[in-house]
Amino acid sequence: MARIAGVDIPKQKRGVISLTYIYGIGRSRAKEILATAKVDESKVVSDWSDDDISNIREAVGSFTIEGELRSETQLNIKRLMDIGCYRGIRHRAGLPLRGQRTKNNSRTRKGRRKTVANKKKVTK
Repeated sequence: MARIAGVDIPKQKRGVISLTYIYGIGRSRAKEILATAKVDESKVVSDWSDDDISNIREAVGSFTIEGELRSETQLNIKRLMDIGCYRGIRHRAGLPLRGQRTKNNSRTRKGRRKTVANKKKVTK
């Protein structure tokens, strides 16, 4: 099993697919990395040589990925919350940020439904 950027990538899959297991690398970036490392993108990871793996590690090192990218994202969200902009307020309240309606949907952001009871009428 090849270990790149602290992530064990699956050895039975093609190179392009297995590189996407690393946070911050999608299909297009994986293709770019393999082209830079001069490795055939349809080649299965178990067929990679040690030279291929070292070239890929070198190519991956030029991108912000994994822990560094996660912390950068969290710092960006914290900055938005600190300056009190609209997106920051929505983050703080746990509501959707990008204009989605919240009357019926957005259960992923809002969490489980909280049922609110009706007021009881006083009978005389």
